[in-house]
Amino acid sequence: MSADNLKERNFEDDICGWLCEHGGYVAGRPENFDRSLALDTATLLEFVKTSQPKEWKRHEHNYPGKAEQVFIDRFCKEVELTSLLEVLRKGFSILGVKFRVAFWQPETGLNPESLAQYEANILHCTRQLRYSPANENSVDVALLLNGIPLVALELKNPLTGQNVDDAVKQYKKTRSPDDLFFSFKRRVLACFAVDPYHVKMTTRLAGDATRFLPFDQGSNGAGEVGGAGNPQPKDGEYATAYLWQEVLKRDSLLELLQKFLHLEVREGKDEKTGKPYKQESLIFPRYHQWDVLHKILADVREKGPGRNYLVQHSAGSGKSNSIAWLAHRLTGLHDKEDRKIFQSVIVVTDRRVLDTQLQRTVGQFQQVEGLVQAIDKNSAQLRDAINEGAAIIVTTLQKFPIIFKEVQHSSRNFAVIVDEAHSSQTGRAALQLKTALADTEAALAEYAKLEGEEEAGEERKRDEIWQALAAQGRHDNLSFFAFTATPKDKTLNLFGQQQEDGSFRAFHIYSMRQAIEEHFILDVLRSYTTYRAYFRLVQKGAENPLYATSAGARAAMRFESLHPHNIAQKTAVMLDHFRNVTAHKMGGKARAMLVTSSRLHAVRYMLEFDRQIREGKMSDVRALVAFSGEVQDTGVSYTEESLNEAVHGRKISEREVPGLFAKEFNILIVAEKYQTGFDEPLLHTMFVDKPLTGVKAVQTLSRLNRTAPGKEDTFVLDFVNSADDIQKSFAPFYEATLLEEETDPNLVYDIRHRLDAWQVYTPAQVTAFGEALRSAQGNEGSALAAATATLKPVVENFGRLGEEERRSFRTGLARFVRLYNFVTQICRMFDEDMHIYSLFAKSLASALPTDAEGIPNLDGQIDLEYYKLTKTGEGSIALMAADKGFPGIKGDSGAAGEKDFATLADIVEKINQRYGTQFLPADQVHNLRKIAGHVAAKDRRLGDLLDKEDAGTWDMIYDSVFASGVADAALSSADFYGFINEKPGAVDYLKGLLRETVREKARELAAVTAASGR
Repeated sequence: MSADNLKERNFEDDICGWLCEHGGYVAGRPENFDRSLALDTATLLEFVKTSQPKEWKRHEHNYPGKAEQVFIDRFCKEVELTSLLEVLRKGFSILGVKFRVAFWQPETGLNPESLAQYEANILHCTRQLRYSPANENSVDVALLLNGIPLVALELKNPLTGQNVDDAVKQYKKTRSPDDLFFSFKRRVLACFAVDPYHVKMTTRLAGDATRFLPFDQGSNGAGEVGGAGNPQPKDGEYATAYLWQEVLKRDSLLELLQKFLHLEVREGKDEKTGKPYKQESLIFPRYHQWDVLHKILADVREKGPGRNYLVQHSAGSGKSNSIAWLAHRLTGLHDKEDRKIFQSVIVVTDRRVLDTQLQRTVGQFQQVEGLVQAIDKNSAQLRDAINEGAAIIVTTLQKFPIIFKEVQHSSRNFAVIVDEAHSSQTGRAALQLKTALADTEAALAEYAKLEGEEEAGEERKRDEIWQALAAQGRHDNLSFFAFTATPKDKTLNLFGQQQEDGSFRAFHIYSMRQAIEEHFILDVLRSYTTYRAYFRLVQKGAENPLYATSAGARAAMRFESLHPHNIAQKTAVMLDHFRNVTAHKMGGKARAMLVTSSRLHAVRYMLEFDRQIREGKMSDVRALVAFSGEVQDTGVSYTEESLNEAVHGRKISEREVPGLFAKEFNILIVAEKYQTGFDEPLLHTMFVDKPLTGVKAVQTLSRLNRTAPGKEDTFVLDFVNSADDIQKSFAPFYEATLLEEETDPNLVYDIRHRLDAWQVYTPAQVTAFGEALRSAQGNEGSALAAATATLKPVVENFGRLGEEERRSFRTGLARFVRLYNFVTQICRMFDEDMHIYSLFAKSLASALPTDAEGIPNLDGQIDLEYYKLTKTGEGSIALMAADKGFPGIKGDSGAAGEKDFATLADIVEKINQRYGTQFLPADQVHNLRKIAGHVAAKDRRLGDLLDKEDAGTWDMIYDSVFASGVADAALSSADFYGFINEKPGAVDYLKGLLRETVREKARELAAVTAASGR
């Protein structure tokens, strides 16, 4: 091979040669391009005259002698007023004559005229196109539709010393967005930088600020497990050939223009000026999004409805757009015989933002009023939308249990798109979604055939229990499309594809690994710091009560975690890190989130943050709290709204929290809120004071991974979890998440046998419950009364069990209900007796009383004697894939539990052994509070100045009296005296440690002084 064959021009030859021979293009003539208009006007006029002769004749009549010039002028004006995308899709009018500048491929082949119009489109592949009237710059390849430039490609050949990054630099340095050819929204819609190994692209040039995104398949191919890059090509092929052979060929490019590209508009107010602004961006699918949609559509078109599809796409991968594109495409999908496959597409989501995004995105593709119906009022609205055959319905899963009996769909086919597939999709509400939509008559006919009957009897068709049995399993009229970054074992079993070895995996994968390597998301484990609280509890009083060991241990740990000293010390560490590190990230815009263990923890942290911020005069920190409902603490009731205050004391409503967090506040304290589905790119730092394992750990920490201007890294400070535990949690989701084997549906029988063995109920009582339900069919009130009556003696019998026995039975019952609901999603049992038992078990689980003594209150019985907060790790946690997938789901609950009791002294001793260390006198909580009292008493101005603005004076007085206060305290403790004298820097260490505690003591002294009138 000669050196001449390795030049960049040969790469260009190969691309353009394929497009013109196989891709539906003809070679364009650069000299025909009008640089001042950035158009091939001759081709545009040729297309309009040929494809719309009647319209052109009218237009010529309206503008004799100047029809061509008026048309071109009006086209340019319409594009300037709206956008090129808008004009391509809607066309425009001139004096009552409607023109189209492109025609789209019809959904079916039933209309020859539409097909002819589509074939009239002229696509040019033009090489070395000089585009600017200001210079002689040229693009290597330009793709034009009917004379309108849409795509620019800059090509580089590494064998001549340049690669894709050099093409990117060329766009940034020598391709001006001021040139009409590259002007945003007005001409070229996508710019590609290409070499034989990699592709990058952008939809908006902005000089050095231009952001190019990788457009590679992934190192092992699209939809497969791998990292960044492209697979090794076969001999004689380019690794990037998919770009021109798949994405940019004639039909694909026209499809992209019609059904993918859309303008995303974000409105807001400038933080400094307060003026409203509008940001526009042109959304072009990433390769994994383009690929998954085509693979799903092809599979459905070939195999029809009735199959499930699991899409495992990493957080930050554009899931909302993928759902919008899929919903729109499924509504118009036809099979090989041109029959519509789905009558309605139902998107199940809990995110209001997706409602709006679907409306806007789909609205740009197809001008049909009411194409998307967001169910935002009540369940009756959902019922009516389904019954009337609405095209796209956006709703929540929780609305189906209310209306599932009222849906009348006449065996229509439905596509159900599940946004963030998780455990709720395996529960009872999901079963009732199926009951509402499934073709139960077909299922009953299947059962009749199995039983040797000609058809299902009318009695079964009217029986609600048999309707529920018929809704179980998979149905030929229902297809599920589930999206998640973190599929659980049940999700894989329900929606995944079974492999030849019996394991389950997703239909399409865009892994966390690939997303990180392609810089679509950030690696949240790269900067991870762990702390550990070491402590020693002490028992108070002479009594030594007996407690269930597990309950007593949980109570003791809860006592320590809620202790004011623990809360204060951790709060001081977090505020110090936020002010010294986080606050300087992202140009001062970085935000932090604190994840707490419970609503009570969130309340106490919020109060402590407020106190330390107020008393420390920290004007640069403002905290919000987020939790549901109402929390009682020491006789005071707290709600999210009562604790959150905006300027001038205005209370902040729940719906305002996300917006204000991004604009005015910078720390968000949460308890079971905003840990999933919360997309705030400014979130940089996470403080964790809650055990996190498995998918919860990944979902929670992944709130940090969104990219944003100036966001170069993230940070996690974890008080509870070890680096090893976090690494193990991420491992199953880093690449492909697998389920090793299918769940055995007979596990429900195993658990039922173990529950029967408790003898809490009798077979006769279960039968009576079923008869009560049947006799009350159609009357909810009667059913409730009948069921309550039959369960009363069972609940009384349950009350005779011991505490641990009650807990074990209740756990087994809940396990059965969850597993039965799940198993009957994947297979149809037609077991009437078991279904009645499942209803009995669900009702019984709801009726059983919760043990009031479940976790004892140890206030007054134990205290915190020593406490030491120590940094245990700092650095990066390596991400790596798990060695194997999830094991099969087991049915190991419901067996009788062992009774395990211990004295409070023994419980405390075991905890101290686990969480103890070598403590110093300075770690003794009593000593520390005593020292703080001595310091606060040294100068009463420490109390008087707390509410004043002069923080510097307070700090100066504190510094001056601290040493003498410590000396006074040391005189009363020989151990502490020795510590002060023997440990270098001990006084300075204590000064920082006790600053907040001294503030607290100074306030107490000031209050006592005020009360005494002195």
